[in-house]
Amino acid sequence: MESMENARLRALRAAIELRSRMLAALRARFLARGFMEVETPVRLRTPALELHIDAEPSGDHYLRTSPELHMKRLLAAGCGPVFQIGPCFRRGERGALHNPEFSMLEWYRPRADYRDVLEDAREFVAGVARDVAGRSWVEWRGRRVDLCGEWIWLSVRDAFLAHAGWDPIEAYDAGRFGMDYVEKVEPALALAPAPVVLFDFPSAEAALARLSPSNPGVAERWELYVGGLELANAFSELTDAAEQRARFEACAQERRALGRAAYPVDELFLDALAGGMPDCAGAAFGLDRFLILLAGARSMDDVLPFRE
Repeated sequence: MESMENARLRALRAAIELRSRMLAALRARFLARGFMEVETPVRLRTPALELHIDAEPSGDHYLRTSPELHMKRLLAAGCGPVFQIGPCFRRGERGALHNPEFSMLEWYRPRADYRDVLEDAREFVAGVARDVAGRSWVEWRGRRVDLCGEWIWLSVRDAFLAHAGWDPIEAYDAGRFGMDYVEKVEPALALAPAPVVLFDFPSAEAALARLSPSNPGVAERWELYVGGLELANAFSELTDAAEQRARFEACAQERRALGRAAYPVDELFLDALAGGMPDCAGAAFGLDRFLILLAGARSMDDVLPFRE
């Protein structure tokens, strides 16, 4: 008699096979565009400092929340353009669309900005859907989204003016921004018939993104939504070591005030910036969520065989 565990995994066979085809198609497309695949450490002494992302301890190290800092060090050494597919970890993130361990695609281009990595995303999102699912659209929560047509560009300012009634660029308020983003803006994006690129975030939300040379009030950052589901986050990368150090230190101070761990600054990363990081751009793309869309699934439980 078949065990319950074998029956459970057998029911996920189609999703497991679809993931295999998705990964193969992604690799083929990035290699064809001149990228080099790289691997970087999973256990880090110094994870990237971000206000609301907590790293999982692993002995005297931490499991990576992103391969970003090591990949940028490779860029500074002249290795780009580069991409990586692999596991990332975030403490306390578990739900229908979150898992503490998840699969991430990240890619970085030297001599590029956030518009260039958006073109990469446009090419592979629609292309991989055709390659592995045989169609150029996905359906999420009863709504069909066309991946091949024109994507919708929507500035954060315009999104908030339309759906929250205020301008976060001119009058930024961290608490109000976060609440309205989740409760008013994201639900509106779910109604769009095409992928939505939400771009030009308030400078206070820059993280590791550079500020716009023409408007220092905004960060050159975009997020990609398909059917209201967030898939990607991208920056024109900050390459000024002094400014990045100041941001890390300010973030550490804010984390302490919130009672969260303040990780040490990654000095090797800052040395790489100071040594001559080229202008560059990069993006992080959630592969488990993309697989949910490709499979017509509802949650992580439908595409992850193991969630122990």
